[in-house]
Amino acid sequence: MRVALVQQKYCKDRADMVADTTRQIEEASQHGAELVVLQELHQTEYFCQTEDVKFFEYADNYENDIAYWSSVAKQNSVVLVTSLFERRAAGLYHNTAVVFDSDGSMAGKYRKMHIPDDPGFYEKFYFTPGDIGFEPIDTSVGRLGVLICWDQWYPEAARIMTLKGAEILIYPTAIGWFESDSQSEKERQLDSWITIQRSHAIANAVPLISCNRVGFEADSSGVMEGVEFWGHSFICGAQGEMLSQAHTDETILYADIDHSRTKEVRDIWPFLRDRRVDEYSCLLRRYCD
Repeated sequence: MRVALVQQKYCKDRADMVADTTRQIEEASQHGAELVVLQELHQTEYFCQTEDVKFFEYADNYENDIAYWSSVAKQNSVVLVTSLFERRAAGLYHNTAVVFDSDGSMAGKYRKMHIPDDPGFYEKFYFTPGDIGFEPIDTSVGRLGVLICWDQWYPEAARIMTLKGAEILIYPTAIGWFESDSQSEKERQLDSWITIQRSHAIANAVPLISCNRVGFEADSSGVMEGVEFWGHSFICGAQGEMLSQAHTDETILYADIDHSRTKEVRDIWPFLRDRRVDEYSCLLRRYCD
């Protein structure tokens, strides 16, 4: 199966961003992609750098967004993983990945479960934690374990998706550093980000797609220095082997994924067989003291 991810910089406004993303999906389809993954909150700038109620307006078009990306998936005959700002009700919003099958039907959605609250990443102000669990989404190209950004630091999320039959892990992402960070700190952050996700692929013997934003985005409030999204999106196989990796430019990244590799790897590395499920009760507690 040929898969693609779209690594982008934010354009000048939402309309241009949507138009550019649509062109990238069309190009990916023309190059044989059956599955296309977009970055976190791909329609707009990463507005969570500051807390401002005006940005809730970005969720007002959620139903129209659904209709639009459904049509794009259908027109290009691709399974499409989007990342949208969902307005569920007045005052109730989610960071939601919506997956469309190649016929344009909505295959399912995932609401981000782990919500960060750090300088420059004030997501708790905007998003309510997900409440529909870790449920893989069945599509014409397989069962997708879709998670979002901060979820990628939690092995429990990847494991639960795998135990429920996910055949591939997917992470739309928006992560970067501050210019004031030292070069060594930047290198440590990037290396940690790649390593933790490759470890999920290895521990669960499933391929993984991680799609990040790229480029500098200023803090609209002027309080923070802005975030340089570091890109480096990648696709790895069931043993964590790199199949394809981007750098810090805008790009469409492709890879061919062989689902049969999961069985081959699990036959030689039977991690699921040897789990001590009778001894993991401590995982259900905040801290085991």
